[in-house]
Amino acid sequence: MKKTLIFLMLIVFISPAYADTIYKWVDKDGVVNFTDDIGKVPPSYRDRVEKEERKDVKEKVIPRSQAVTREDEPKEIRADLYGRDETWWREKVRPWKEQLKEATEKYEVAEKKYTEKSDELSRRRFGSPTQYKMNIIELDKIREEKEKYQAQISEANGMLEKLSKEAEETKADPAWLE
Repeated sequence: MKKTLIFLMLIVFISPAYADTIYKWVDKDGVVNFTDDIGKVPPSYRDRVEKEERKDVKEKVIPRSQAVTREDEPKEIRADLYGRDETWWREKVRPWKEQLKEATEKYEVAEKKYTEKSDELSRRRFGSPTQYKMNIIELDKIREEKEKYQAQISEANGMLEKLSKEAEETKADPAWLE
């Protein structure tokens, strides 16, 4: 009984050793963030997390009214002269960038087909006149296809240039157009 009592007293009066793991990372805005749960670290930052083991640290509970969180900080809303923000500008630019990318890819495929067909035609010197004419017709169709994609590329580039000038005139952040 005496041994049990001593054992219980030891358990009660010996302070347990506290250990805690703190994860630290810096986000894209340069803000240093801390958490004790690796699950709360955004996946894109997990490879850059610094891990720190804290010993003999007791957990302090901070009342919500005293806790300062990122959400409590006032957010600076940036906008151009007409009050249009980054989201507005990105949505304006997005379809033109998509058109430019898609038309460029299709143009490159058509250019490759045109080059292959031209090479094939130049190697076939002894084909029938009908085959020769059919190849010429096919080359003309590919050339028209290339011209269509080139027009789409020019249109997208023109609109992106126009939006860039408009952004400059309205004092919008040029990074919003990227």
